[in-house]
Amino acid sequence: MLTYVINGPNLNLLGRRQPHIYGHETLADVEKRCADLAAELGLTTRFLQSNAEHQIIDWIHEGREEAGAIVINPAAFTHTSVAILDALNTFEGLVVEVHISNVHKREQFRHHSYVSARADAVMGGFGTHGYLLALRHVALSKSA
Repeated sequence: MLTYVINGPNLNLLGRRQPHIYGHETLADVEKRCADLAAELGLTTRFLQSNAEHQIIDWIHEGREEAGAIVINPAAFTHTSVAILDALNTFEGLVVEVHISNVHKREQFRHHSYVSARADAVMGGFGTHGYLLALRHVALSKSA
């Protein structure tokens, strides 16, 4: 099963931006760990990152035709993007929302997620390990 792993704004700076919140691992490190685990689980991943909302929406639309699941860390778009929610609502496969930090221990505005209204599961506060948990969930759901 092809799984899109979509990352939102500022995640290109992972490992260099606020490491006390997001850790020292880079997005390339996360991509490698995801690809390795996906291969082990019999999944294929397409790992993507953009700071542009429209690009994320285009990838979700593309995923409608190509992917069986989407793992998405919408980053700041979590709290602002009805457009990403609308795009996810057109996707019929499994959607897993991932957040590196525990958004509920942070500023009040981060406590609301538009994406959660569509997500089948939400991983938050597990650090970058949350991506691996999400992929394991996809694999388990595929075999169920």
